[in-house]
Amino acid sequence: MLPILSHMQSYTIGQAARLLGVSPDTARRWADAGKVATHRDDSGRRLIDGRDLAAFSIEVAQNGTGDDDASYTSARNAFPGIVTAVKLGDVAAQVEIQAGPHRLVSLLTREAVEELGLEVGMQATARVKSTSVHIDRT
Repeated sequence: MLPILSHMQSYTIGQAARLLGVSPDTARRWADAGKVATHRDDSGRRLIDGRDLAAFSIEVAQNGTGDDDASYTSARNAFPGIVTAVKLGDVAAQVEIQAGPHRLVSLLTREAVEELGLEVGMQATARVKSTSVHIDRT
């Protein structure tokens, strides 16, 4: 069994915007307004911690943000987003991804989750086919 890595991923404003399904300008305005916390890296870029972005993505999907310019799109049944929950059982696992306004839930083996190293705050793509949701680590 592979150990789950605990490397916390951070996202640039542009990456966060893509995961939330909004323009970079909208994500910048949200950060400027304090709706999501940011910090700067060594080169001065503003970054958002993965766990903070995961929590904010759920808030946006459930409550909106008060902005009217958020637009969400998906193409070819692929939903790039951020992992918001990982529930591990003895054999099975459940992974939730927030992709813009879409919450996708995938049931898979615990072994698959561990092999992919999936954890809250990391970027992943849910691919939907019929009633199955497959997850790709991106």
